[in-house]
Amino acid sequence: MRAAVLHEIGQEKLEVLDDVEAVGFGPGKVRLRIRATGLCHSDVSAMSGVLPQPAPFIPGHEGAGEVLDVGDGVTGLSAGDRVLVCWLPACGTCPSCRRGQTQLCLAGFMNAGTPNFKRPGGDVFGFAGTGTFTEEVVVGAGCAVPIPDDVPFEIAALIGCGVTTGLGAAINTAQVEAGSSVAVIGCGGVGISTIQGARVQGAAQIVAVDPVASRREAALRFGATEAVSPDEFADAKQRVTAGEGFDYVFEVVGKSATARTAYENTRRGGTLCVVGAGAMDDNFQVNMFELFFDEKRILPSMYGGGDVLRSYERAIALWRAGRIDLESMITHRVRLEGINDALDQMRTGESLRTCVEL
Repeated sequence: MRAAVLHEIGQEKLEVLDDVEAVGFGPGKVRLRIRATGLCHSDVSAMSGVLPQPAPFIPGHEGAGEVLDVGDGVTGLSAGDRVLVCWLPACGTCPSCRRGQTQLCLAGFMNAGTPNFKRPGGDVFGFAGTGTFTEEVVVGAGCAVPIPDDVPFEIAALIGCGVTTGLGAAINTAQVEAGSSVAVIGCGGVGISTIQGARVQGAAQIVAVDPVASRREAALRFGATEAVSPDEFADAKQRVTAGEGFDYVFEVVGKSATARTAYENTRRGGTLCVVGAGAMDDNFQVNMFELFFDEKRILPSMYGGGDVLRSYERAIALWRAGRIDLESMITHRVRLEGINDALDQMRTGESLRTCVEL
């Protein structure tokens, strides 16, 4: 079967091969035929080594498709079911799950160290225990979440990561209040979803911040009240908040420098929500006086900061009601052979989300 493989961490190009086999099928597992997958910046971060991932590996974690087969002990799924891929499934029994913080369950991360593909030359890992840049994949049953028949595969794929992450940051983690002021730093797919979440919550002002003009233009279409370059952010803060700072600032880049900018543009008593996934050696710093004196809430948001199954349902309901626009987030479509061009488009900011059709 065909799959896009990264041979070594640090390489920028994937090789599309046809000698890959999905392995590991058995009790508690399902075999999926991937029909659509999105490109998420986390895939690029894993390729570059920012996010830890053993290699060789198949990137991709934002996918949807059909169940081909189910292993012994799997209930609630049958061959032919339409599903999205959940890269962070909840085990339901660990302390985090019992507390209702299923997004913090580590069971899914344990799968990342077990190869779920192989080639004649040896084992191949799937990113985050999944790996959706491929025609077929074997995952734990909890990674396959049924979707209604009216949800297209490409829409379901987006909900599987970027949309859930961005919407949840605004709705679950920050709990944006109606009438508030919001700034979103970084307007790729997750940032655009964060903007849509803030709009759903009733934010009065939503300022999008991004160095790429096309992304700023897109942010306005998805609900931002204005969009500025990083150099214009200080002026926007003065104009929109009279210099006080925003009620909520979302950092959707994953770098300490932008997190510090976000902190400085959050009002005293306001909320900084960190959504971007960054490197382990990139340290964000605040001094102890400002931490105490400014009383700003610093809230990381992991995968939307809430129960992902409920978040999926909410995203579908909002999409059906026309409250969020998911179709327009897909700015490019490619086949698997065009995966490297799609990665370049994401790196330069030309695309919001590219749908890879398999």
